Amino acid sequence: MRCASHLLCTAAIAIAIGSTACASDRTIGAARIEAATPADAFLAAIAQQCGKAFAGRIVANAPPPATPDAFEGKPLVMHVRGCDDPRRELRIPFHVGDDRSRTWVLTRTVDGLRLKHDHRHADGSPDAVTMYGGDTDAPGAATRQAFPVDAASVAMFEREGLRASVSNTWAVEIEPGTRFVYELSRPDGRLFRVEFDLTAPVATPPSPWGTID
Repeated sequence: MRCASHLLCTAAIAIAIGSTACASDRTIGAARIEAATPADAFLAAIAQQCGKAFAGRIVANAPPPATPDAFEGKPLVMHVRGCDDPRRELRIPFHVGDDRSRTWVLTRTVDGLRLKHDHRHADGSPDAVTMYGGDTDAPGAATRQAFPVDAASVAMFEREGLRASVSNTWAVEIEPGTRFVYELSRPDGRLFRVEFDLTAPVATPPSPWGTID
């Protein structure tokens, strides 16, 4: 097909090149989004529960503890809050009975996600063992992310005489509208899992220790 003029031909060619470039940019953009999807989708799924609280139950605690466990027989409640910038960070207090010392902190990093445990005393001061955890070392999935212990946490555990914890791996699972799971595992067979029922929100608990609303 001939163009009516040199000007029209030039315009047609420019439009064709531009369309190809745009399509290429869209493809590259889609690839980047796809690469980031597991971590971002994981945070987004949890963020859907912002402001809500849910009751939990222990579904695995192996090997069975020889002494009474701090979690046994007490109400377990998670509360999704700290949602000011949910694509970057979420804070999830984990209440064990009247003990409001624990908060899980999920943060988006350049390469994936980070999980830290913020432990506080009733007066709000940090516990000697606090802000431990690790970063993901694999893309994971939109429904599950695993966090091997990091070097700073290992040093803390060794300093505090918690040798069993130096091989910790934590994991968090989210099945939107169904359940949320917190997990701790070790190569020696230690497995602790708490499962929260997302189908039945419960009353919002008080703020975690150290938090001012």
